[in-house]
Amino acid sequence: MADLDLTSEPSPEELAVIADGLTVFNEGEVGASERLPLAVLIRDEEGRTIGGLSGYTSWGWLFTQLLFIPEVLRGQAMAARLLDRAEGEARRRGCHGAWIDTFNPVALAAYKRQGYEVFGELPGFVGGRTRTFLKKPL
Repeated sequence: MADLDLTSEPSPEELAVIADGLTVFNEGEVGASERLPLAVLIRDEEGRTIGGLSGYTSWGWLFTQLLFIPEVLRGQAMAARLLDRAEGEARRRGCHGAWIDTFNPVALAAYKRQGYEVFGELPGFVGGRTRTFLKKPL
């Protein structure tokens, strides 16, 4: 019998056991993920990172995990520029689709303008907002 240990402070090594085990299992089921990080950084005049997009490509998909635009750059189509750059790199890597999620209504509108379509929702996710999952063919 195995013991269960609930913790809010797992070590990096413990998390690696879980991630590595799942990776091996999934590769046996559907093949290698070829997961590669991807970031598009917004830099200021001094070269400091002030925002951007981060995610990865895997199994032919671009997944945008985080997208942050500093307030001074909002309303200037920066999300479109970030997504265009990431999607271009994803195509170069052989990806056929992209997906992203958000619970921000402004971001949702921006992603829809970029050609993403809703494929799922989680109503009442937080603060009365719906978490929306979107996808786009590349």
